[in-house]
Amino acid sequence: MDGEFQLWLGTWISGAGDFWQAVVFFIEGLLLPFRLYQVAVALAVLLLAWGLAWLIDPRFEAWLRSKSGWKAWQLRFLILLRRRMVLAVFALLIWATVGVFASIYQFPSRRQVLVLIATIATAWLLIWFAAQLVRNPVLRRFVVWGMTIYATLHYLGLKDAAADLLEGLALTIGDFRLSALTILKAVVVTGVLILGARMLSHALGRRIRGNKDISPSVQELSIKGLQITLYGAAFFTGVKAVGFDLTGLAVLSGAIGVGLGFGLQKVVSNLVSGVIILMDKSVKPGDVISLGDTFGWINTLGARYVSVVTRDGKEYLIPNEDLITGQVVNWSHSSDLVRLDLKFGTSYGDDPHRVRAIAIDAATGAPRVLSDPAPVCHIINFGDSSVDYVLRFWIRDPSGGLTNIRGKVYLALWDAFVDNNISIPFPQRELRILGEAGLPEGAASQDTPKPE
Repeated sequence: MDGEFQLWLGTWISGAGDFWQAVVFFIEGLLLPFRLYQVAVALAVLLLAWGLAWLIDPRFEAWLRSKSGWKAWQLRFLILLRRRMVLAVFALLIWATVGVFASIYQFPSRRQVLVLIATIATAWLLIWFAAQLVRNPVLRRFVVWGMTIYATLHYLGLKDAAADLLEGLALTIGDFRLSALTILKAVVVTGVLILGARMLSHALGRRIRGNKDISPSVQELSIKGLQITLYGAAFFTGVKAVGFDLTGLAVLSGAIGVGLGFGLQKVVSNLVSGVIILMDKSVKPGDVISLGDTFGWINTLGARYVSVVTRDGKEYLIPNEDLITGQVVNWSHSSDLVRLDLKFGTSYGDDPHRVRAIAIDAATGAPRVLSDPAPVCHIINFGDSSVDYVLRFWIRDPSGGLTNIRGKVYLALWDAFVDNNISIPFPQRELRILGEAGLPEGAASQDTPKPE
């Protein structure tokens, strides 16, 4: 073991020495007089770029605020440019300086350092813009720093020495050797593949959702299957890039399956229930459902839960298992027609034929109420104080709310009854206050306090 460690340490020290020697060689090359002169010019250009950016920034911000009618991607590009104003101005000025040196000096060596600095500055600027494709801020920062370091080492000619240094940092287990360079390559390959899988899945997802010939449930199932396939392929390709034997993952996946079966029963149940929901088309995005006290429309179908948005803006994340095992009212499963019932009563002195006609006309004139099927009104009871009716009407948009349409129809009924002198009775009660004369004999003597 000590011999292996000494061998590893010697290899790493040798790689570090080679890298340091390459750095020292590069620095010694910069100490030549004509190259130091170019470095000084580059520093002067950097100070000039900083000053110009400081002067341009407030005017650029004011101009940017006046472009409110531009497209979102154009404004986003300008905002990103403002954040890297110093680097952008420096890149422009340093390339202009390279052009001036090219016209003054005939030999390329007199502007070699300036060209190198201009190339690196331009690469940094392009990397910053390209990294904006990564939405996650933390991951984007890693991408920016990683690509910036790689580009700098590449243009400085230190890439091979750095690769040898990382290759020396290795762990050897039997015939398997895992180095820092291999891990870094695997992370980069996996990251690029996952980013590509994400972009491709989003693009294909938009095309699938835009296909009206595919039902919403099949759309979601296809998108989920596509995402699992793409992300799985990206992961296994990254693992393969490290050098792992993928056949060894079969034992690991079996152990994970047993662990899922015993320790994550609810999670697996929700995952399986989600697949069943997508396949049997019992609910789909856009359906209006009632589950217990929750009433709303389905926003998304996830692998573990269903997102239901209510009329008051709340979003409930209901586990898929509850939709499989519980009673769910789907208001738009086979048809988007929804019937609503309103109960009311009128006085016995009002003609019931006339009341029914007035109620139907009032409901027909309310917004969102369908004329086909037409509203109907029936007598359902002769009550103690009123003749009781039920008014039934249909709507096609339950996601627009039920309470609001009931309120509008009730208000239309009220206005119609007032215009036609239809009375709505209410229970009347008499309150009789009994004095001592009405009390039973002896009650007054018991309840009335005697004078002192």
